[in-house]
Amino acid sequence: MDRLIDRVNGLQTRTFKGRVAAVNGLLVEAEGPRGAMTLGARAMVEHGRGETAFEIVGFRGETALMMAFGDLSGIRAGAPARLDPEAASARPCRGWLGRVMNSFCEPLDGLGALPEGEAAYPLKGKPPCAHGRARLGGRLRLGVRAMDVFTPMRTGQRLGVFAGSGVGKSVLMSMLAKGSAADVIVIGLIGERGREAREFVEDVLGEEGRARSVVVTETSDAPALARRQAAYLTLTAAEYFRDQGLNVLCLMDSVTRFALAQREIGLAAGEPPTTRGYTPSVFAELPRLLERAGPGEEGSGSITGLFTVLVDGDDHNEPIADAVRGILDGHIVMSRQIAERGRFPAIDVLRSISRTVPEVYGPGEADVAGAARRSLAAYADMEELIRLGAYAAGSSEEVDRAIAVNAPLEHFLGQGKDDASTIEESFAALSEILGDGRDDQ
Repeated sequence: MDRLIDRVNGLQTRTFKGRVAAVNGLLVEAEGPRGAMTLGARAMVEHGRGETAFEIVGFRGETALMMAFGDLSGIRAGAPARLDPEAASARPCRGWLGRVMNSFCEPLDGLGALPEGEAAYPLKGKPPCAHGRARLGGRLRLGVRAMDVFTPMRTGQRLGVFAGSGVGKSVLMSMLAKGSAADVIVIGLIGERGREAREFVEDVLGEEGRARSVVVTETSDAPALARRQAAYLTLTAAEYFRDQGLNVLCLMDSVTRFALAQREIGLAAGEPPTTRGYTPSVFAELPRLLERAGPGEEGSGSITGLFTVLVDGDDHNEPIADAVRGILDGHIVMSRQIAERGRFPAIDVLRSISRTVPEVYGPGEADVAGAARRSLAAYADMEELIRLGAYAAGSSEEVDRAIAVNAPLEHFLGQGKDDASTIEESFAALSEILGDGRDDQ
């Protein structure tokens, strides 16, 4: 009863009404009371086939510029609109575990309506105060050998996975979803291909993984506002479970498509394009989104974030990749050349880094990982000569050793998507590959 009373007290008693003044491309201009027309406010516009949801994204003189969450078909000048000045929110609860939803908290899994929690969480939430946040927690098992050994993560850390198209980042995300030791996994599929959403839930997560996961998805054909809101809802759900004292693993694929959606919104609202057509709001929204992941306040849980970045033309210094790399606590680089050799996950160990190294390593683990890195680097420096047969054995003891362990190292770094490993097993296998020779390096 108390919950019902709170909901009734929170209901908006006034109804703000406006009307559509004009339709220009993706933008709809609306007129209405000034108190209701605020940036980010929602509106429901009536038309012959029902209603369409809008959001106010800018202003032009006395009129509000709105973009639709759905199809514009049927919208006409003079159409009535109901305005809601309150910021959009969601009511997450533990009943969301095992469910698949869109950015409006509407179920996509055919399991009935989603339950609602008691507290409303704003979709555009704010991160905890920087000086009130807890420190990073202990090491988190990811189940992927290349990451557990060379780019280890602590609970509350945020890593980016940088890769071109078709290099295997989605498969890597699926491995992390199945092999992670987190309490809850919140997955945001932003702008994904339509066929991949169901495959990810049914084939990748499976029953066991799905039971501790929440999946938010908006496919590539969804309007820009819906794709952007899916990213916001992903972090909102993660914040709820963090506040319950749980360690959450937040997987988002991909931040690039969030940035593209924001660029589309910004250009339509009249923002000037800057680097490669991205608008200033894109680079303002990225830290607001990504900083929501991380440790919570003292006494609460944490959000460990893994965010994929789809690099344009395999250029790892393009604007979004460069901006995200500066915000996160490390990056995983996936190489097309490695993928073409048939080694998956195609993680380029030498170009990947976690900013928690070496503090996170246990006794002796830093030496093993360092020796493996040196061997990989020595082989990479001489790879062309080795393949051409121009390197003479015995010229360098370090290179000779790198050649001897290169094949087993490559086998170690390769891993099937259903092959999960513990941290202890990974370091034991790597130590066996390197042998006693690591002590000489």
